[in-house]
Amino acid sequence: MGQYLPPLRDMQFVLHELLNAEAELKAIPKYADIDADTINAVLEEGGKFSSEVLFPLNQTGDAEGCTFTREGNTVTTPKGFKEAYEQYVEGGWAALACDPEYGGQGLPLLLNQAFYETMNSANQAWCMYPGLSHGAYECLHAHGSDEQKAIYLPKLTSGQWTGTMCLTESHCGTDLGMLRTKAEPKGDGYSITGSKIFISAGEHDMAENIVHLVLARLPDAPAGTKGISLFVVPKFIPNADGTLGARNPIFCGAIEHKMGIHGNSTCQMNLDGAMGWLIGQPHRGLQAMFVMMNAARLGVGMQSLGLTEVAYQNAVVYAKDRIQMRSLSGVKAPDKAADPIIVHPDVRKMLLTARAYAEAGRAFCYWTGLQIDKELFHPDEAVRKEATDMVALVTPIVKAFITDNAWLATSHCMQVYGGHGYIAEWGMEQYVRDSRINMIYEGTNTVQSLDLLGRKVLGDGGAKLSKFGKMITDFIEAEKDNEAMKEFTEPLGDLGGKVTKLTMELGMKGMQNPDEVGAACVDYMRVVGHMIYAYFLARSAKIALEKQASGDAFYTAKLHTARFYFQKILPETASHIRLARAGSESLMAMPVEMF
Repeated sequence: MGQYLPPLRDMQFVLHELLNAEAELKAIPKYADIDADTINAVLEEGGKFSSEVLFPLNQTGDAEGCTFTREGNTVTTPKGFKEAYEQYVEGGWAALACDPEYGGQGLPLLLNQAFYETMNSANQAWCMYPGLSHGAYECLHAHGSDEQKAIYLPKLTSGQWTGTMCLTESHCGTDLGMLRTKAEPKGDGYSITGSKIFISAGEHDMAENIVHLVLARLPDAPAGTKGISLFVVPKFIPNADGTLGARNPIFCGAIEHKMGIHGNSTCQMNLDGAMGWLIGQPHRGLQAMFVMMNAARLGVGMQSLGLTEVAYQNAVVYAKDRIQMRSLSGVKAPDKAADPIIVHPDVRKMLLTARAYAEAGRAFCYWTGLQIDKELFHPDEAVRKEATDMVALVTPIVKAFITDNAWLATSHCMQVYGGHGYIAEWGMEQYVRDSRINMIYEGTNTVQSLDLLGRKVLGDGGAKLSKFGKMITDFIEAEKDNEAMKEFTEPLGDLGGKVTKLTMELGMKGMQNPDEVGAACVDYMRVVGHMIYAYFLARSAKIALEKQASGDAFYTAKLHTARFYFQKILPETASHIRLARAGSESLMAMPVEMF
């Protein structure tokens, strides 16, 4: 079954030493009482829940999967999932970062993100049920009417009810402008008819009610994305006192049989005149749903961070134990018939790749969580605006770059196991299957790359990217006289300059031919992602250099990891820059009929 131990030491390093989270959060009045002890206590208890309750259900949940029963259109989750959810609710975990007005604990989103990392490492499929619920909570909190908030938010906050987002239809995926689900006025609400597919957690037995957020068209809706409205469509229609009323005709017609995340029910949902209530303004549903969609994209990045960490942990244990061949530089374990495989350079390369991606991804995700807290609650409008821009810029990078890296990292970790890697009982092949899905849903990584280059960078003339770039140049300038840091600051500065030049080139080419943006965007994403990772690893290395004299091996390991990244991974940006510059001609020249 393997193991999972929450990486508390590195989580605390990122929060307290790298991000100085306590001081940053105290600048926000609602978090003024937050201190390091509170943060650490939540992480420790949350980590115990993840490792002791969720992790033992991961492999069994993958093997068992969800069961659909056509009679009654019900879905049964794997053994133990429902009981684990009851423990989650009883522990108050669902309320962690929710508004106290609705029964929440009012803790920072940053802390919630860190807790979710541990749950994703332990059991991504299970974690998706509360994860989607929190997204529904956020959407209703931001755009729901006072009446909707009073009805739904206390139940979502407590975890008594769960939530979903119902977007995709069989004929359209990311291109939501083509959706056909219709909403007709009826009584105090709307009668909604249509079919949705790929609805994660759409039906299950873990909670008494499911709150579906559904995109549909009103009768007078204009074509395209400007004609989409958002509705709350509960499985059971609540009575005025919050008790459950009539069963709403929104039913699961089938569950998808996927390559991974088997423990989460991915449903085909059919609405046959289901009652729904408009959220926000008519024809403005996509803007409202973006609250949940962006939360989901950040959540998928956290899923892949979790998988990277747990795959690395288990691959390291295996590599230290498995003996095979002798070291090329001489015997390392003379008391054994062969050396442990961790002595071999390429095994170390695979392990260090996963470790570097986990550590850099953790720093990046937690920093993003802190920016969201600032965006939502900081008293200074200028700080809020700056954080809003940063979150907008990095959301597609969190989703795409981290999931790309998790696919690479979990594949490497499976490779470390050799033949045992693709044998199910060892657990590694599940992480590979799960991680591959993360690259596709919530907007494929190509869609995210187009969003980054086309909208977030070129769309504002590079203004948001320049703001992030200024953080990098300020850091390099502050360390210009630090000889020990030049192995990090010089390549970081060099890459920053190349990103600026590449961005200008692609902007000019894109004005002449928009296909140039489509041809370059995936490689551009990789380059910018590496620049961000290098920035956070360089900052980590600075702290490690200052503290390595303490004799704490943690800081020495930090330096080893950063040096590996800069020497063995960062150079891939050269090839991606060249590929981005190669243009669209060879991609678009072949006539369609020749394919």
